[in-house]
Amino acid sequence: MTDRSSHAVCLISGGLDSFVSAACARADGHRILALSIDYNQRHQVELAAARRIATVLGAERHVVLPLDLSLFGGSALTADIAVPKDGVGEDIPVTYVPARNTIFLSLALGWAEAMGARDLYIGVNALDYSGYPDCRPEFIAGFEKLAELATKAGVEGEPFRIRAPLLTMSKADIVRKGTELGLDLGLSWSCYDPAPGGVHCGLCDSCRLRAKGFEEAGIPDPTRYAVPA
Repeated sequence: MTDRSSHAVCLISGGLDSFVSAACARADGHRILALSIDYNQRHQVELAAARRIATVLGAERHVVLPLDLSLFGGSALTADIAVPKDGVGEDIPVTYVPARNTIFLSLALGWAEAMGARDLYIGVNALDYSGYPDCRPEFIAGFEKLAELATKAGVEGEPFRIRAPLLTMSKADIVRKGTELGLDLGLSWSCYDPAPGGVHCGLCDSCRLRAKGFEEAGIPDPTRYAVPA
């Protein structure tokens, strides 16, 4: 078993938020165990970004776990449903993947317990996001309690800590934080519906939020968009 005080399991999707979140784990002094989920998502290119990010952050190990959520469907990211391109609305969009963060954190929790790690990092954000219910503070607090009840470690008095360092940040704050940490944010991928030529579409919710973050932060956006976001 590894030294539980030094390792942290970091969920790395390949996106901007998970990149900065994992970099926060490194800045906090943790040795990174990177976990990415290949859920047969429409934007598979993000997994290539996840591999780049894990390498750049010096992850001790990077697991890309296959879990085909397209068998369940129910989302524009896992089924033949068009990705909305008309702007960020007030309702939960069809890009929501049912229970995705619950599923992903459960897998991260299993690996953390097996490795003796007690810290899990996830890049959820409750300000500039698309309204997903599993990005809220209540969800993070609830899952942390669940982890205490559901694991041998938790029952034996060794609780897990669900770290969400970006939870109350705006997207501009996240861009600034990544820049402060010296990250090449151009390594990350955000677009839900990649355009031909391997560029961001510029119109999906994720592209719009990404572009908004760089603009409001006053930091040049390294992203190539098919349509200016």
